[in-house]
Amino acid sequence: TSITSAKIQVNGVHLHYQQTGEGSHAVLLLPGMLGSGQTDFGPQLKSMNKQLFTVVAWDPRGYGKSIPPSRDFPPDFFERDAKDAVDLMQALKFKKFSLLGWSDGGITALIAAARYPNLIHKLVVWGANASVTQEDVRIYNGIRDVSKWSEKVRKPLEELYGQKYFAETCEAWVDGISRFAENSDGNICQQLLPDIKCPTLIIHGEKDPLVPQAHAEYIHKHIKDSRLLLMPEGKHNLHLRFAKDFNREVENFLR
Repeated sequence: TSITSAKIQVNGVHLHYQQTGEGSHAVLLLPGMLGSGQTDFGPQLKSMNKQLFTVVAWDPRGYGKSIPPSRDFPPDFFERDAKDAVDLMQALKFKKFSLLGWSDGGITALIAAARYPNLIHKLVVWGANASVTQEDVRIYNGIRDVSKWSEKVRKPLEELYGQKYFAETCEAWVDGISRFAENSDGNICQQLLPDIKCPTLIIHGEKDPLVPQAHAEYIHKHIKDSRLLLMPEGKHNLHLRFAKDFNREVENFLR
């Protein structure tokens, strides 16, 4: 089945999303920093089982085609994204749905699952963290200058945003997420993890250069009855690099 693209007004902004499949189980894909449905979830939109699932990939405000507004990073930007994501799915008339969150989208998904337990069916997160350490800040500063990124990762984002917006937004993101390191324990959403009641799968690539494995283990430890799946060859983008294995694991978990 084809992939449709549209915009819908949610919380005062026009959010862009892509949708495919006609299954009874609705699934929302939440992208990472600077991400969008088209840049972050090609293999999922294309290949996830369209008889079982209705798959929605959204562009958070200020990202992808959900511009305007320009992206900013106030202290509550993850909370804002979580509310936008849930309200988007409700605007699309999905009563209950599962969340698949990558990286920043994983943090957003953790918050949404804790805050709206009655709406969330199942939760999958990978490359996510519930706190920011000094080591994390060092890693973030290592990607601050987008001109140093590999061309393969940089090019699609430059095409999507233009060089200036891409570079400035990445810098603003590094500043925004690094601020969490000033909180007690570097907290983003640690206190919410025990509130997540839905079945949860945490996937982590053992070669992830951006998110140390301790983050995945912390999330697993604090979400009751969650499952942790380690992918020995996986890096941060394991759902793209090992799309077939990833999709199979996730579909089996969601069934």
